[in-house]
Amino acid sequence: MSEPSIRTYLGQLQFFSGLTSAQVDQLAAFAQATRYNAQQRVFKSDTDADAFYIVRDGKVGVEIPAVAGEPLRIQTLGNGGVLGWSWLIPPYRWLFDARALVPSDIIVIDGARLRAQCEADNALGYQMIKRFAVLMAERLNASRVTAIKQYSGD
Repeated sequence: MSEPSIRTYLGQLQFFSGLTSAQVDQLAAFAQATRYNAQQRVFKSDTDADAFYIVRDGKVGVEIPAVAGEPLRIQTLGNGGVLGWSWLIPPYRWLFDARALVPSDIIVIDGARLRAQCEADNALGYQMIKRFAVLMAERLNASRVTAIKQYSGD
């Protein structure tokens, strides 16, 4: 996927609705398309968080790692799903695991470069915080709901 195609795709996502054309251009400049195979790890908890991800086509599971046995899946994200907020919040370490459940086309956005741009452009930084705060709340609520189901035996 070329940079103009990535830019068009990002500009159409609801998650980025309301960003200026210049802000979408900045995001696209930090983005690249990649492919993950089924069961391939996108990121691992307690490792450096330096990007965020958008599922363009496929499915990605967000999981809490298990001490023994299978991880606890708290969410499954499909097309258009945004994955990863730890790149934005110090100490920039992943709190969850993520892995492709099926072959998945994913847009990777360089979080370190975007953080630096947000520092230089407070309007962009505010827009990112607004969007990722909602994502954080959704992810934490999914964790709560999954934990309740897990411990209640549902």
